[in-house]
This record gives sequence, structure tokens and C-alpha cells, in this order.
Amino acid sequence: MNLIRSFVLLLASVVVATPAPAQDRRVPSSAAELRLSYAPIVQRVQPAVVNVYAAKTVQNRNPLLDDPVFRRFFGVPGMQPEQMQRSLGSGVMVDPAGLVVTNNHVIEGADQVKISLADKREFEAEIVLKDSRTDLAVLRVKDGREKFATLDFANSDELLVGDVVLAIGNPFGVGQTVTHGIVSALARTKVGITDYQFFIQTDAAINPGNSGGALVDMTGKLVGINTAIFSRSGGSQGIGFAIPANMVRVVVASAKSGGKAVKRPWLGAKLQAVTPEIAETLGLKLPNGALVANVAPNSPAARAGLKPSDLIVAIESQTIDDPNAFDYRFATRPLGGSTQIDVQRSGKTVKLTVPLETAPDTNREEIVLTARSPFQGAKVANISPAIADELHLDSQTEGVVVIDLADGGTAASVGFQKGDIILAVNSQKISKTSDLDKASKASSRLWRIVVVRGGQQINVTLGG
Repeated sequence: MNLIRSFVLLLASVVVATPAPAQDRRVPSSAAELRLSYAPIVQRVQPAVVNVYAAKTVQNRNPLLDDPVFRRFFGVPGMQPEQMQRSLGSGVMVDPAGLVVTNNHVIEGADQVKISLADKREFEAEIVLKDSRTDLAVLRVKDGREKFATLDFANSDELLVGDVVLAIGNPFGVGQTVTHGIVSALARTKVGITDYQFFIQTDAAINPGNSGGALVDMTGKLVGINTAIFSRSGGSQGIGFAIPANMVRVVVASAKSGGKAVKRPWLGAKLQAVTPEIAETLGLKLPNGALVANVAPNSPAARAGLKPSDLIVAIESQTIDDPNAFDYRFATRPLGGSTQIDVQRSGKTVKLTVPLETAPDTNREEIVLTARSPFQGAKVANISPAIADELHLDSQTEGVVVIDLADGGTAASVGFQKGDIILAVNSQKISKTSDLDKASKASSRLWRIVVVRGGQQINVTLGG
């Protein structure tokens, strides 16, 4: 089972979200209509879809070079051969000044990025913003002195299953290609690619290299960014996934405002799915909605009056089938105002108004640990509400968490992962990053480390 970026997908049936009313639709009424062409749409859209070329320099680690005798024999002490790794994807021009949106996995770790237009012209590009939570990135053409063709955003909430769509990208590096199909499902939430599980599914042929390319509707507007496929062969088997345009719009807006990170509303509550057993206990006919497990004090959820055991069933009159659907709907709401949610409480529907504001990010105190220890190369931070929200931790979690790992660093090689919470080192409690920095600098033959990963406490012993 392969994906555009080697993901393993587990497909499960989900309830299709109810979209807003859209334009009139009809089936062809004559043989002449069946001979109609998509060419006018393609000619209008193609100039705004680009190829993205990313490259990064990596060192090939030869284990023989760890042997001092071998290194001395060849007279190249410590040198490691370098190799250029290249990746290929697609992108969409969303601003005439040269702003391009693509997939984060296309340019992840890249030292150099280039884009190529449909007319074969190439431009150097710089990375403006990367958002791993949505697998989106925004690039900017360097020294852009012209106005580029762009695509307008569609309201992806208006899509219906059965709508015709076109996918445009650079599959297998053969050059810009157009395929067509229909929207085969909406609100796919069991895909496992990004934090926001709410994908458009299409049977338009999508293959490796299409990542970051455009999914457009019959008006020539962007309805999604193609990001992954479900495949056993490595090629298209009629199941592709796209990030909805309404989510893409949020990321692009953050890039246009000059932000280095995407700002999203923070709820301050932990939600869980409604299982058939829970639905039976609550007296529900269907296992739908997002169940509130806990609420952080002084959070927007708390100030709105949300309580544990409340069942969120709608946001701004849009039905909520599961926590993933709520996360998507809530994350695409504009900051600064408020939104209305409907909850079921003790058999009654209650309407609550939730303020739309970002999570506090105080006392973060990020540091990169450089001392010779199992933590060398780890970037750690004190857990703030913003970090807890980003890493899906309990909103009341405290302590020090790993937020990044350097390639080739000791921390990565011994098995630390992003999201690991360090509780103790050699029997010393770790409450803040300065505690861990001090502990990592202490000389030790054995390192006894207590870590929380995925809610489970793990005791690890490593050699010094």
C-alpha cells in the first residue's frame, strides 16, 4: 500500500458532511452535450499550476569511516560523502506577486526550491511558511517582477459527491498533466495524513508528483490541493485525497500577513468520538457528534459555558459527525470574532457562543540541547496551551516536551520522538527546559529517563 509520500492509509466508512446549497446541476441531455470539452477551463487554469523542484544536501554515513584506522589509511579523517536528494511535486499560484501553495512534504528539509511554469520558465523560490499540521507550505518567487496567473478559491463546503473536478499536476515528472473525475466522497476523516482529517476524495487520476497540485471545479476555481493517494501499486487506483480549499485559504492568509506560523482558533477542550456503546448510553440514535471529555480553565470553551459530557452536534448550523469534523470547521473560522456551537446537554439542545482566539504561548522557553547526552540535537520547550494544542496533549499537561529533532542527532538516533514529555532524568524531576539542560550536561555512565508518550509512561535506561 503506497501513497504519494509513502503513507499507509486505513480507509473506513464515514458519514458524508451536508454541504451548503450550490449551483444547479444536471446530467447531459443530448449526445452533443457529451461531446463538450473541458479545454476552456484547462486553458484558463493551467498557467497558474506550477511544477515544484526541491533539493537538499545529505551526508551518506559510511560505517567504515567510524573506524579511526580506516580513516587514517585513506587520509580523510571524519569526512562523509555528500549527496543531493531531489523531490518533485506541484503547486498553485495564489497571488499575482508570486505566492505559491504546495504540500509541506514536497519541500520538507529542502535547501533549494525552484518552480517551473506551464510555459517552461523557471524561477528560484523561497519558503515563506510551512505548516505540518495541514501538510501545506507557501513559497514566494524570488525577485518576481511580473504578475503571475492565479487561481481563485472556491467555497469547498459547497462541493457535492458526484461533482466533476479536474486534477492538474506533474505526475511522475512527465510534465504538466490534466485528469478528470468526480468527487467520490467528502469529509474523509480516517486517512491519517495530517492533524486535520477532513479530505475531499476524488477518482481523478492522481499519481506521485501530483502532490501540491490543483483540484478545480467546473468554474475553474480551486477546490482543493491534491496531497495523497490510496494505492497498492504506487499509481492511481481511483482513490485520491485533497485538502479542502477553505483550509488552504487559512494557511495562505497567514503567509500573506507575514506570519511564520499559522494562527488558528483555540477551543481549550478535549473531544472524543462517540462510539456505538457511548451512543447507547446517551440515548442517541446514531453515534455522531463530538463528546467533550474535559475543559481547560479560563479557556474559550470554559468562558462559553462548555462542560464535560456535552455533545457538540453543530457549528454555525453545520452538522458535526465526529471530533475531526469539528476540528476542521473550528480551525477554518476567522480569528477575532466568535462562533456558535450547538450542544446536546441532558437531552436538550443548548446554543453556546465561543470566542475565536489563539492559544496562549507564554513561558515557552525553547532550547536546543547540545551537550553530549541522549538528548543531543533535541529541541525542547515548556508546555504552553499553544504547544499542547499543536501536539494534541491534554490542555492541562505541564512539563517539558520534545518539539523537534535534528537529523543525525543523538536524540533522534536513540529513538526520541516529537511529542515526548520528559518527566525525570536520573531521578531528577524535570519541570522546565532549564532543568533538562542542566541534567543533560551532567556526566553519567547510565541515563535513566522517564518519558510519557501517547499517554503512556515509559522508563528508559541508556548508556552514557
